[in-house]
Amino acid sequence: MRKVSGLLLPAERRAITGLAGLYATRMLGLFMVLPVLALYADDLAGATPLLVGLALGIYGLTQATLQIPFGLLSDRLGRKPVIAGGLLLFLLGSVVAAMADTIGGVILGRCLQGSGAVAAAIMALLADQTREQVRTAAMATIGLSIGVAFAVAMVLGPLVASHFGLSGVFWFTAALAALGLPVLWRLVPPAPRRLRHRDVGIDRAQLGRTLGRPDLLRLDLSIFALHLVLMAIFVAVPFRLLDAGLPTERHGLAYLGVMLLAFVGMVPLVVVAEKRRQMKAMCLLAITAMLASLLGMTWAGAGLWGLLGWLLLYFIGFNLLEATLPSMISKLAPAGAKGTAMGVYSTSQFLGAFLGGVLGGALSQQWGLPAVFLGAAALTAAWLAVMVGMRQPPHLVSEVVALDDDHGDDALETQMARFAEVAGVEDVLIVPEERLAYLKVDRQRLDEEALARLIDTGREHA
Repeated sequence: MRKVSGLLLPAERRAITGLAGLYATRMLGLFMVLPVLALYADDLAGATPLLVGLALGIYGLTQATLQIPFGLLSDRLGRKPVIAGGLLLFLLGSVVAAMADTIGGVILGRCLQGSGAVAAAIMALLADQTREQVRTAAMATIGLSIGVAFAVAMVLGPLVASHFGLSGVFWFTAALAALGLPVLWRLVPPAPRRLRHRDVGIDRAQLGRTLGRPDLLRLDLSIFALHLVLMAIFVAVPFRLLDAGLPTERHGLAYLGVMLLAFVGMVPLVVVAEKRRQMKAMCLLAITAMLASLLGMTWAGAGLWGLLGWLLLYFIGFNLLEATLPSMISKLAPAGAKGTAMGVYSTSQFLGAFLGGVLGGALSQQWGLPAVFLGAAALTAAWLAVMVGMRQPPHLVSEVVALDDDHGDDALETQMARFAEVAGVEDVLIVPEERLAYLKVDRQRLDEEALARLIDTGREHA
C-alpha cells in the first residue's frame, strides 16, 4: 500500500497540455459570440431579442443533454474517436452558423456546436493518461484553461467581429475546431484502457447520495444561477456600451481592461477564501457584488466610466465564484464521489446558460433592456437568500492511496476502518476493483505520522 504522490511524467505533460488546449479552444469558440451576437443580429433575417437570446443559450441545452451519452459512448468506442466526432460536430455547427443569413440558421449552428458535448470524454481521457497522484493537478489545469478561454473570448470576439462581421467569428471557431483534430491525434499520447475513475464521470450508485446533500445542491444552484445571469445580461450589455458612447469596434478593448482588472481584484479574495478558510463569506460577498452591479446597470445615466465600473464589479464577483465553486464542490463531495458531484454541477451550469439566454431575450423583447437587468437582479437576490443558510464548507482535501493487489475484500474492509480511526480522516471509500482508497482529510487535524505508519504497515505485510 502506498500513498499516491509524484511529479508529472513527460507523457502526462503532453496529455495535459493537449487536452487543456482542446478544452480551452472549444470553450473559446462557444464564448466568442457572447459579447457580439446581440449587436450584429440586425443583419440576420427574422431576428428578435427572444431568438437572439435563444441563439446565445441553445448550446447549453445540447451540452447538458448529450454530456453523459458522449461519456458512455467513449467507454465503448474509445476516447479519441468520440472526441474527434465531437470536434467535427462543433466544426459543422460553426460552418452552419457562419453561412447563415437568418437567426434560425444561427440557432441551428449553435445547437450543433453544443451537440459536440465531449467535456466528459476529455476528462475521462485525461484520467486515463494520468496517474492518481497527479490527477487533481491535471483537472485544475483544465479548469484554469476554461477561465482563460472565457477572458480571451470576451476580448477576441468583438475584435474579430469588428473586422469580419458575425460570420467571421464563426469561421474563426471552425478553424479552431479543425486545428483541434491534429492536436488530438498527434500531441495527445495513446491511452491505455483502464477502469472507470471515481473522479470523473457520473457513478449511478453515488448519484442519489450526491443529490441528497443540501450543501452540494446549493452549489449546483450557484453555478446554474451564475451562468443564467451571465447569458441573460449579454442580451443587453453590448447595447448599454453603445448607449454610453463606446463604438462597436472598441468593445474588445473595453472588455480587455475590465477582464484584466477583474482578475487582479479577484486574486486576493481567492487567497482569503482558501488560506483563511472564508469560503462562505467570499461566496456571499461575490453574489452581493454582482447584485449591486446589476442594479447599477439597470438604468443608463452613469456614463461610460460608470458602466465599466459596474461591469468590473460584476466580473470580480463572477470570476471569484468561477474559481471557488469547483473548490467547494471538491471539499464537500463524499469520498470517491467527486466525479458524480462535478457531473451534476456541470449539467447545472449548461442548463443555466440555456435558460439565461432565453430569459434575457424574452425580458428584452417584452419590456426592454432595463427589465433584463432587473430580472437578473431579482434572481440574484433570491440566490443570495438561499446561500445565506449555507454552512461553512469544511476545509477538506482529497487523498488517494493505492492498495496492494493481494489484499482480500475482508482485509480491505479492515483497512477502511483503520483509515477512519486516523485523526483528521473525515471520510473513506475503498473500491476493491480499483485497488484504491479515497480519503477526505482535514490537513490541520491530520495525524500524518499515524497515516504514514498505516501505509507502511500495509506495505510490509504485502
